[in-house]
Amino acid sequence: MRELMERFLSYVHQRNSGSTHTYDAYQRDIEEFICFLEQEGVASFDGVDRIVVSNYIVYLRNRFTKQGALKNSSISRKLSSLRSFFAYLNEYVGISNNPFHYIKAPKNTKKIPEFLFYDELDQLLTSIDITSDEGIRNRAMFELMYACGLRVSEVVDLKVENIDFDENIVFVTGKGDKQRVIPFYEDVNELLQTYLYKVRVKWVNSNKVTNVFVNQRGNPLTSRGIQYILNKEVDKSGLTMRVHPHMIRHSFATHLLDNGADLRIVQELLGHSSLSTTQIYVHVTQERLKETYNYAHPRSKMK
Repeated sequence: MRELMERFLSYVHQRNSGSTHTYDAYQRDIEEFICFLEQEGVASFDGVDRIVVSNYIVYLRNRFTKQGALKNSSISRKLSSLRSFFAYLNEYVGISNNPFHYIKAPKNTKKIPEFLFYDELDQLLTSIDITSDEGIRNRAMFELMYACGLRVSEVVDLKVENIDFDENIVFVTGKGDKQRVIPFYEDVNELLQTYLYKVRVKWVNSNKVTNVFVNQRGNPLTSRGIQYILNKEVDKSGLTMRVHPHMIRHSFATHLLDNGADLRIVQELLGHSSLSTTQIYVHVTQERLKETYNYAHPRSKMK
C-alpha cells in the first residue's frame, strides 16, 4: 500500500499540482489512513469500502491531539486527500471503486478569528529589543506581517527580490500560486533595510539563499521557527495570551475594517478568493468586546 502511496506522491510532484504544504498533507493523511487499515486488518486498498470509511471517520472524530479533538476542517482535509488518492488509484492503478466519492465532509462551523487589539499588537512590536541582531530581524519580520497581513507560509517563502523599496510594495505568492501586490508603510521600509543590510548580510554566506528571513546560520526560517520566535517575544512583551502568527494576519484585517477600509480591498490584500471569507472579520471586534465585557464587568456576572 505504501508503494502506491509513493507512486501517487511522485505523480503529485511531477504535475506540480500543489504547494509543498499540500504535498506534505497528502503524505501525512494517506500514511495515517494506511496505519488505520493495518490496525483493522485491511490488507489492500481493494478492501476499502463504505463501512471501512465510516469506521475511519469515527476514528478521526475520537482522535485527540495536543490541541484537543480534531476540527471538522482537519477531518474534511483528510477525507479530501483520500478522495484524490483513490481517484488516482481508479485512473492509473485499476482499483474500481472510490469509497470516498460520496462521503460528505463534516460541516465547518465559522469560528470567529482570534486577533489582537491595536494596543496589544503595539505592545508586542515595540517591546522587541532592536539593539540585538535577532531583535532587528524579529521586529522587521513581525512588523511586515502586520503591515501586509501575510500568512506565515508567505513569510517563509518571501524572497529578497519580492520587495520593492522604492515603491514600498511586496510581491506575494499565496495559496494556489495566486499573486498579489501589497503596500507597506515607511517604518517597515526602514526596518527591513536595516535587517537586510546590517544583519542578514552577516548571516548569509551563499547567494543560493534568497529567502528574506533567515536564522543565524543563514538558513531560511521555517513556520515552526517563526512560531518559536513569536512565543519568546510574546513572553518578553508581558502579554498574557497565547499568540500564533495567524493572529497577526487576523489583526491586520480587523484593524483595517475597523478604520473604514472597503471590504473588497481587504479581500484583495488578504488574497481571499471569496468575499464571504473576508466578511468573517467584520464583527470580530464587537464579538471580542462582548466576551471581555461579559467576563470582566462585575454586574454581568450576577445571576
